[in-house]
Amino acid sequence: MSVLVVTGTSTDVGKTVVTAALSALAGSLGRTVAVCKPAQTGVAPGEPGDLAEVQRLSGVDDVVELARYPEPLAPDTAARRADLPMLELGAVVDAVRVLDAGHDLTLVEGAGGLLVRLGAQGFTLVDVARELDAAVLVVAAAGLGTLNHSALTVQALRAADIRCRGLVIGSWPAEPDLAARCNLDELAEVTGVPLLGRVPAGSGALTGADFVAAAPGWFDGAVFGAVT
Repeated sequence: MSVLVVTGTSTDVGKTVVTAALSALAGSLGRTVAVCKPAQTGVAPGEPGDLAEVQRLSGVDDVVELARYPEPLAPDTAARRADLPMLELGAVVDAVRVLDAGHDLTLVEGAGGLLVRLGAQGFTLVDVARELDAAVLVVAAAGLGTLNHSALTVQALRAADIRCRGLVIGSWPAEPDLAARCNLDELAEVTGVPLLGRVPAGSGALTGADFVAAAPGWFDGAVFGAVT
């Protein structure tokens, strides 16, 4: 049984596609996988959210979403504006533990960046990871600015005494510019954690079968320890 928390250096860096790719990788190794998305924002009731995309791409069946708010804002802000109950840290921890008891790997996908407030009392993914004694994988952008954003995220994890498995670039361009090419060498040096993979841009548009077949090739062998 293992829990891995997936966060990002910001929003729209590819967390959902990376979560699906990790799910596909673990499945290819014969592991049973579940995915929890504690808070989904910017999606109306009944509409497909991030977990539907994870299911479509990876084939994982066991997914849990705990709270949904219609406006694309931080979950605590979105909850207040919609006059809906805020997510509670205890509910997240309990739900993940139930999933963890029945699966080899449980992935927990955050909302936005690491320190986005998810619910009551302003708890964040840092609190979730601490309560679960879980490691964190950071999804980063490819281009200019990612060194700073990645270093800040890893530093925040280090300050909280939470293990960081490493970084994955969530959307690697077909024609990377100079900054992106340089970042391949510099991300590990600047952050002090390994760069574990690159997911090609546009991978979320693949069919499920093609996605599952391709996903293992997007990661360095060192990431296997995070999903086994």
